Amino acid sequence: MIDTIIFDIGNVLIPWEPKWLFRDYFDSDEAIDHFLADSKFHEWNLAQDAGRSFAEGVAAHRQAFPQYANLFQAYAERWEQALGPAIETSVELVHHFKQAGFRVLALTNMSHEAFPRIREIYPFLNEFEGVLVSGQEKLVKPQPEIYALFCQRFKVEPSKALFIDDSAKNIAAARAFGLHAVLYTNGGNVRTELRQIGLPV
Repeated sequence: MIDTIIFDIGNVLIPWEPKWLFRDYFDSDEAIDHFLADSKFHEWNLAQDAGRSFAEGVAAHRQAFPQYANLFQAYAERWEQALGPAIETSVELVHHFKQAGFRVLALTNMSHEAFPRIREIYPFLNEFEGVLVSGQEKLVKPQPEIYALFCQRFKVEPSKALFIDDSAKNIAAARAFGLHAVLYTNGGNVRTELRQIGLPV
């Protein structure tokens, strides 16, 4: 019987889209897509999620991609512009499961520098029983070690927990570790799958 619900944060509870920030620097989304691919932006950002500071990240990519140095600096200074309003259908699920007596926790890939500010912007994040932030632990999903650390720290029995994440790789890793898991594509799909599992939503 499932007694614990674990939420990812980015693009499950809070929208994150770097294009929103970079539209100030490019004329089209196609040009932004080229920049993101050419500069290996997502790999660069994942290193911050794994514990590297923004300053270190900007310095590293300034050498590798000097033509994009101003853009990495802009993201380091203005990353909040890549965030949108909380996804209310997901926040409602957090409140629903808390009120229903489930343990409600969060496991997120996020910079240790960004998370305290995000917690200020989105006060509902303080309602979780616990949050494990990759940048603070220097581990990232889908590494199996981060699921092991999460379950150890919060005394979670994997077979009694369900994880909601928007990444297929993270979902596959969670299932391999022994967690139940649902891939988030939208609020409706999650509720449908939770009902199929037998959870009250």
